[in-house]
Amino acid sequence: MTAAALPTLPVLRSEWIKIRSARSVVISLAAVFVATAGITALTAAAVGTSEPDAMGADRLLGAFFGVNFGQVAAVAFGATAFAGEFREGALRVSLTAVPNRTRLYLSKVLTVAGLAFVVGQITGLVTFLGGQALMGEYALTLEDPGTLRAVFGSGIYLTLIALLAAGLTALVRSGTLVMGLLIPLLLIVPFVVGQVAGGAGEFMPDRAGQVVMRMEAEGSLGPWSGLGVTALWALAALAAGWFALRRRAA
Repeated sequence: MTAAALPTLPVLRSEWIKIRSARSVVISLAAVFVATAGITALTAAAVGTSEPDAMGADRLLGAFFGVNFGQVAAVAFGATAFAGEFREGALRVSLTAVPNRTRLYLSKVLTVAGLAFVVGQITGLVTFLGGQALMGEYALTLEDPGTLRAVFGSGIYLTLIALLAAGLTALVRSGTLVMGLLIPLLLIVPFVVGQVAGGAGEFMPDRAGQVVMRMEAEGSLGPWSGLGVTALWALAALAAGWFALRRRAA
């Protein structure tokens, strides 16, 4: 990669303006926080004080129950942030301003990653503290083993899911198609594969990445190796999206 392909501040600023100006993208990013923290808090308020494992057999993973819904919003954010380039000739306009396709692509990726990371970290912390405040005597604290790792890791996980969706959208040029394929992949396929293929489901992007939020790891993946598997999924999608953007006509 040459210096001419590296992102610059003006290009990054323009990508930030694009995202800030697109209502659907902003709403989907906000929904990552609302869905994750809100559903966790509502569930904790409803059943959290009934018994120690009311939120799940793994109490630490249960503290991030809303991530199951927040990841759907993360998919929507990554997909919509990229999908706008492939409607009504927007990509041709962007390439007129930034002729180097690699620079344009990396700038978009870095902008999505930066926003998702910041929102993800805030979401992870608020989700944990807010949910545990409603758990009564069964609450975990930030001093308990694995909690800081889970808070930080949950934000990284949501960021990687957003990047996975962004890369696939650049590949197929349709945010709607990516959401239609990726959301069932995250919510349904891992359980089916896990039953049929003797544990292969643990290497699916959601199952692998969520190990970082577990108190005790299950299967062959640890907290960080599991997150690494999800990162490989995201990197493969981003690489495919970059290759497609370079090769196809605007």
